[in-house]
Amino acid sequence: MATSEKQHFEVLIIGAGPIGLACGIEAQKAGKSYAIIDKGTLVNSLYNYPVFMTFFSTSERLEIGGVPFVSISPKPNRNEALEYYRRVTEKFQLNVKLFEEVLSCQKQVDDLFHVETSKTNYQAEHVIIATGFYDVPNLMDIPGEDLPKVTHYYKDPHYYAFSKILVVGANNSSVDVALETYRKGAEVTMVVRGGDIGPNVKYWVRPDIENRIKEGSIKAYFESKLKKIKEQTVVIATPEGEIEIENDFVAAMTGYRPDFKFLLKLGVALDENQTPAYHPETMETNIHGLYLAGVVCGGMDTHKWFIENSRAHAAQIMKDIVAKTS
Repeated sequence: MATSEKQHFEVLIIGAGPIGLACGIEAQKAGKSYAIIDKGTLVNSLYNYPVFMTFFSTSERLEIGGVPFVSISPKPNRNEALEYYRRVTEKFQLNVKLFEEVLSCQKQVDDLFHVETSKTNYQAEHVIIATGFYDVPNLMDIPGEDLPKVTHYYKDPHYYAFSKILVVGANNSSVDVALETYRKGAEVTMVVRGGDIGPNVKYWVRPDIENRIKEGSIKAYFESKLKKIKEQTVVIATPEGEIEIENDFVAAMTGYRPDFKFLLKLGVALDENQTPAYHPETMETNIHGLYLAGVVCGGMDTHKWFIENSRAHAAQIMKDIVAKTS
């Protein structure tokens, strides 16, 4: 339960991912009082990435605050990224408040945003939403999806050693799960809605998954759909008809989406594709003083914004805030 005390900041940033941290750095450079709030740990989404994940981008494209990101390989891995963003936070001594969930954020008649969290209350002149999209999985809405054997998040392949795992999807996350669990001794089956592996799969991984499918090491049902999940089996609709196979685990790598309910509670306007309204130069929403930064700007198009191309949002936002308050 939040306390009645209200702390006042010129800028309140919701989300302590890479883009939220970049916004904090810009606020600090501009001499603005600020706080960065996150309901989880520092760069929570990255923390929840698979343990052995390698980024598609090179390390310099993930840099924030002008701090060099030095990695062993040209493409850094998850653990290197966690250490980098922790060191950036330490270097700038960013004012981060972790494991603190935002319960409400409303602009009131005093022209201030009143924010209640699980720990305290705040007043802010400006609010930046940098919450990403990793917290809300796209559900399949099929019977059995709520069984304990089903996960929309994947961490470590060892857990699935010598078991029968069904992987739903054909993009990077699905392919990584299939290959990594296969190499830990799992019997892997993939269910793919389309006729081929996704076009955006990492170029150095594509030959591996295609060859494993071709040789039969990984079974793949293309143009197919998972219909039902049972305790010990799954039902798959294939072009040749429905089949039922034995199964221990289901990894539904069906993607994620921004928290649209949270945006609507804030009063942010969404179009038919759930894309939030914001000015492309200032990143300000339809609510004066409320800004968006990072992946959350893309609505359902979660492949539009990444760390690499949304780092600039921090500087755009702060430029607008400074212009309005100078």
